[in-house]
Amino acid sequence: MKRSLFSPLSLPVPLLFACLPALVTAHGSSGHITSNTHQNMESVHVIGRKPMMGEAISASEGYVGQEAIEVRPLLRTGEVLELVPGMVVTQHSGSGKANQYFLRGFNLDHGTDFATFVDGMPVNMRSHGHGQGYTDLSFLIPEVIQSLEYQKGSYDVSVSDFSGAGSAAFTTVKQLDHGLARLTLGQDAYQRGLVMDNVTAGQGKLLYALELNRYDGPWTDVSEDIEKTNLLLSFRQPLAGGDWSISLMAYDNQWNSADQIPERAVDSGRIDELGSLDNSVGGESDRYSLNTQWQGDNLSLSAYAIRYHLNLWSNFTYFLDDFDNGDQFEQVDERWIYGGQLEYRLQPELAGISTETRIGVGYRLDDIAEVGLYHTKERQRLGAVRSDEVTQQSLGLFADTTVFWSEKFRTLLGVRYDYFDFEVDSRVERNQNGVDLSANDGSESANNLSLKGSLIYAANQNLETYFSIGQGLHSNDARGTTIQVDPADGSAVDAVDPLVDSLGYELGVRGTLADGLNASLVVWQLDLDSELLFVGDAGNTEATRPSRRQGVEFTSYWQLTPTWQTDLEYAYTHARFRNSSEDGDHIPGAPESVAQAGLTYMGETNAGNPWSGSLRARYIGPRPLIEDNSERAGSNLVVNARTQLDVQNWQFGLEVLNLFDSDDHDIDYWYESQMAGESTPQEGLHYHPMEPRTVRVSAGVTF
Repeated sequence: MKRSLFSPLSLPVPLLFACLPALVTAHGSSGHITSNTHQNMESVHVIGRKPMMGEAISASEGYVGQEAIEVRPLLRTGEVLELVPGMVVTQHSGSGKANQYFLRGFNLDHGTDFATFVDGMPVNMRSHGHGQGYTDLSFLIPEVIQSLEYQKGSYDVSVSDFSGAGSAAFTTVKQLDHGLARLTLGQDAYQRGLVMDNVTAGQGKLLYALELNRYDGPWTDVSEDIEKTNLLLSFRQPLAGGDWSISLMAYDNQWNSADQIPERAVDSGRIDELGSLDNSVGGESDRYSLNTQWQGDNLSLSAYAIRYHLNLWSNFTYFLDDFDNGDQFEQVDERWIYGGQLEYRLQPELAGISTETRIGVGYRLDDIAEVGLYHTKERQRLGAVRSDEVTQQSLGLFADTTVFWSEKFRTLLGVRYDYFDFEVDSRVERNQNGVDLSANDGSESANNLSLKGSLIYAANQNLETYFSIGQGLHSNDARGTTIQVDPADGSAVDAVDPLVDSLGYELGVRGTLADGLNASLVVWQLDLDSELLFVGDAGNTEATRPSRRQGVEFTSYWQLTPTWQTDLEYAYTHARFRNSSEDGDHIPGAPESVAQAGLTYMGETNAGNPWSGSLRARYIGPRPLIEDNSERAGSNLVVNARTQLDVQNWQFGLEVLNLFDSDDHDIDYWYESQMAGESTPQEGLHYHPMEPRTVRVSAGVTF
């Protein structure tokens, strides 16, 4: 039976939509909004959050400022993405590996279907050694984040690949009010040093930030032995009537991993919950980038060059495939990425109607010297499964127009054209299994035309409603587009479509319900034509069916007093494959309920309140692990806390992460593995535990 948009959501959701206008009208003025709605909408200040009234193109779009970022407790850098309502960031491996992300009923793996950018540079890696869309934010220093702009759904024509579930764009600071030197120490040999400042250089400012991080982790059988270094150099000055900046980022890291473990190994007493079965897995990675941006009144330009490298050793099945040497494998990625984007805005008036038009073009080239998969033992190569050179490039052209039809009503219509080109050349003629891989060489190309639009109605200064719809896409791994033979056994396999289309839409409302209270409610649906994936762990393709995700999201941010703020975010998702199968219709790993809540205090040092702090809780509900829903992951709840005392130019901080020492699982999988000493493979739960409660203290000085 075909499901309607509201089928999993029940009657209260439409009733809430019906009641909200009355609530808002009762609170706020029903006065007029000028034709320049986006400039004159009433703004209610919530620390670190922008209400977006008169600016957003959808109800799920948002902006987070530095104030909200700097007070947030973080176990890992990637958790800054949890500032996106409904996003959950976990880890199933070592701290140097990209995080695991969940949003809108997606187990996004390490980034597929959520596009992430830093200062205009794409973070998602196409045709990556570990997984399509791999998103590693370890190179980002949290203290240099100026803002985060996010959108859920694919409604913005300037964003294309990987954006079905949404996108996020980080902007780093270009100028500091003062310098900062900070030292943080914590349990399990946690050490972090940070120094940042800017100096005047000619007509501009030169900013620098250096981060050094060492950490052993809580694991009983392996020391993570993290050695991470991050550097940011950024210069900014006026140029040609606009603002110009150029930035250099450098990141280097190496680590050991505590990967997910079989539940049966813990139950039998073979290892404890913080133990490991292969102590030689881990990785090393580095990333160097140079990017430049120029922003004028109507024109913006950006360009970047990125040098990236990863060697990643993993072992998830132990002795399932090779009883003598084990199943450890190495994934390699070595590439340059080049690209840029141009946007031009104009504001013509047509027949007395105000409009705003944006026209743009973007280009990206991934020059991949090697993307490879090797069978290893204790990080020593035993043979190649496959190793390829890949050249992948794309060109995107886009335009959209906003028309302000009246004081209260505006529309947005956009169109985007994308062209992709893939070339794959094998570096290995015959692999360790004796398979001739030359048949997998080749080239492929594809193009896509997508339409996007929004209808936005402002009932008054305190309420705005939205209907948004958009076509999107994600690219498949280049190797999957040309594959002919399975590297494991040489059997014939079908190549996958280069591009996967999606269609999403949402109905939403945002408004000011009381003084300092901003809230939004969204009902949404997203259809994907296919969830075909290239499996980096095996070097082949894995086919899945078309899917549909639909859900409801609620967010509220309440500035209780000038110093106290509370927030609540909740998301429910119903995720299913659209084509019925005897295997079942549930999408493995798709969370059904996600919630976050926080209480924040921001004292004013100048007013004699030197304290600030935040208490946050994050919940992710049960979810299916296999298609028939017979095996499910349990829920998890984690509470983190952070406080800081400012005394003159000194800062003293305390973070307690996993405050109540929860032993819930960070992530769960259901698959087959075989440990040493087992005579047959065993299917079962494999999980990565949350890190136990850990305390970190810091001292810093501003100058």
